[in-house]
Formats: sequence, structure tokens, C-alpha cells
Amino acid sequence: MKPGDSRYTPLDEEDLEIQGLVRILQRYPTTTSPCIYQNRRVAFLTQHGKEQVVAPILNAGTESYVERIDGFDTDLFGTFTRDVERDGTQLEAARRKATQGMELSGLPLGLGSEGSFGSHPTCGFLPWNVEMLVWIDAERNLEIVGVSATGTTNYGHLRTSDWDEVLTFAGNAGFSDHHLVLRPNHQDDVRIRKGIADVEELEVAYAWATELATDGKVFVETDMRAHANPTRMANIAAAAKDLTQKLRSLCPVCEIPGFSVTERVNGLPCELCHEPTESSTAEIHCCQSCGHSVTQELNSGTRYASAAVCQYCNP
Repeated sequence: MKPGDSRYTPLDEEDLEIQGLVRILQRYPTTTSPCIYQNRRVAFLTQHGKEQVVAPILNAGTESYVERIDGFDTDLFGTFTRDVERDGTQLEAARRKATQGMELSGLPLGLGSEGSFGSHPTCGFLPWNVEMLVWIDAERNLEIVGVSATGTTNYGHLRTSDWDEVLTFAGNAGFSDHHLVLRPNHQDDVRIRKGIADVEELEVAYAWATELATDGKVFVETDMRAHANPTRMANIAAAAKDLTQKLRSLCPVCEIPGFSVTERVNGLPCELCHEPTESSTAEIHCCQSCGHSVTQELNSGTRYASAAVCQYCNP
């Protein structure tokens, strides 16, 4: 809802607590003054419904107005189904979407979203979803990134010639609330059907792909587009909350937003062997505008890390 609308009411502390945003005041040094983006319009280029979860969180937390921008096919920046390869990194793709939306709208504030899926960074056999939301402020030459990473995802695929296996895969993936993608042969076949959302449609697609397949096998995978995947949409919302925290966190010196953790100091000693571990002892908060930094000690009252995280005691 747009600020200035007769139905618009400013957020109160109860609203913030419901959305989990009061952690802003606990995690980062902040001011209590209104957000500098209050009543500002923000261009958000998206075609997969992300504004449904992103806009309410950012609008409430910053009292800005996130405005969906269309008229551009964001799939040109890359697709999860590999029919269009993403050029560059995840962050670069999100940045391109933000700047494209700013160009289309003529607004100096832009928002871009990009997700990635792969293996867990330490437990390679588990799936992993990272969501990034990039906020670009052309007036202040400022870029602030909200991030959420989680193993809570239905990301997966199956190559099979067995219809019952397809149905089992679908059930495990949360079908039909979560949509599926199906094609003949293998993961790179250019013939593809996306957004499969009911059993009848799935059966038709399976028969189509089986007939085209050289060996009778089909490749079925989860549809990871935001509008087709509620689990992913929840992680996008988490990234929006992280971004809101950073937008509300002002540098104590220059009062520019984005005063947040830029580095973690590791080395908390193991409780058994006293060797340094990857557990953090401090976080460094830094302003990207003036360079002011604050070191915040962690593990108050904790002298040692658990041996479970020690690479020597538990390799």
C-alpha cells in the first residue's frame, strides 16, 4: 500500500515485532529517526510475483513504496531451467535487474532479486538456496544487499521412465502447491514444459516427453521460479527482512543506511584442545559511505567453542 493512501497507517512496534523486524534495534547500532526512504518510490522489476512478499516487508520496515515494474522479460538474465544461462554472478544478476527497473521507471531507487540453488557449502549432499535482494540508491551511490541462505528447499530432479517414480517425486516435492518442470531425455533438452500444476497436466506432459525421448526416459525437476515455489518465496521474504534491517541501520557518524556486518573474526578456541576454530569471536560493522567501523564482541561469557566444531577434535 502506498504511503499517502487513505488506507495507509504508519507501522507501530507491534507490527514490527510480528514481522520480526525489532531485531534491527538489537543487532545493529541504529538511530530512532524515521527511515530516510520514508514515502519514497522504489522500482522493483519482477515478473514472478516476488512483490507479494517483498513489498509488504519493505513498505512496513522503511515506510517506502515498492512499486512493481514490468515491460521487461527478466528471464533474459537467466533461468533455473538452463534454457537461458545466467551471465555473471548472482549479485551481478540482481544488480542488473535493479538498474533495468530504474531505467524503465525513471526512479533513482531500485530493487533487484536473484536466487541460486546448489549443494550445501559444508554438507555437499544437501540442497541449498541463497536469495539476494539488492537495493540501489543512485542519489547516494549506495548499494545494500539483503541475503538469506537456507537448506529448507524442495530443489531436486529425477530422470526416469517410470510413471510411479514421477508421482513419488512429485509428492516429495510438495506438488501441486509447488510446480514441476518436465522435458524428454535429459536436463539440457531444449523441449520443455514449465509450471506443471496438476496431475492431469503432469500426465499429459509425461506422455509427451516419453514419446519424444530417445530412450523413453524423461527429466523432471522442481520449478524454482518464485510464483511456482512457495518454499522459495518464504526465503525471499527472509532476504527482504535482512535488507530491511540493514536499511534501518544507520552509520552513527554519517547516518547513511547499511551500517552492518562486513567481516567476522574467527578463532574462538576449542574447549578440549584450545586450538582456534571457525567460531566467531567478534563482528565488524562498517559504513560503506564514510568507512566508520565498530567491532562487536560475541560469545559474551563464552571462553571456548564446542569440540563439535573443531577441525582437530572433530575433523
